[in-house]
Amino acid sequence: MDRENKQQLVTKIDKDNVPNHVAIIMDGNGRWAQKRHLPRIAGHKEGMQTVKRVTIAASDLGVKVLTLYAFSTENWKRPDKEVSFLMKLPVTFFGDFVPDLIKNNVKVQVMGLIDQLPKATQKAVADAVAQTANCTGMILNFALNYGSRMEIIDAVKQVASMVKQDELAIGDIDETVFSDKLMSAPLGEYADPDLLIRTSGEERISNFLLWQIAYSELAFVDTYWPDFSGETLQAEIIEYQGRHRRFGGLETE
Repeated sequence: MDRENKQQLVTKIDKDNVPNHVAIIMDGNGRWAQKRHLPRIAGHKEGMQTVKRVTIAASDLGVKVLTLYAFSTENWKRPDKEVSFLMKLPVTFFGDFVPDLIKNNVKVQVMGLIDQLPKATQKAVADAVAQTANCTGMILNFALNYGSRMEIIDAVKQVASMVKQDELAIGDIDETVFSDKLMSAPLGEYADPDLLIRTSGEERISNFLLWQIAYSELAFVDTYWPDFSGETLQAEIIEYQGRHRRFGGLETE
């Protein structure tokens, strides 16, 4: 996209109506690679470069939280070679990108079963979280070894345990109590995405933030993740701004 078209996109965005929380299912890395007669891991490697570009673009646009579905609890079923490569990606990614994150005041958070990851991956994630802890800008939230059904079951167990121990009355269980037990709770008021984007043309949720996206706007983009760009994000935000979010009610006249 040339400079003039990029500028036109930026000027079309209503800065007062940028989604606070954008969540992205980063899909299509493998197909991007296969289309170019490359191994699937080449697509994942290129996808990490896209993460860098889109992170900075989202931060510049004023997004408060960018959640990226990096690795699901179901992804362990993939070939061992691919899984091994995916587990090494955070090590190189954070090693290269943390200085840029700090420069752009971006804070790293993670959600998922991190303690089940390889030790080197755990350390890379923990180091990135620690090194960006004082950043006060956008939160880059990685869903890593994450599955929404697992998250919901774990939250149910926590609430049930509180009831069993007489720490919580059944009548006091509500959406707030339940939401506070989810892995997204540290995101506070921005825990629920305003806009969920899935790349690659697939139109499904794939066990991602099932509770949190109850009223999210959904966008399914034909672009494979490695080809997704800051301009693509801007275009999706413009489309989002043309929608009317009613949260189950009626549109105000």
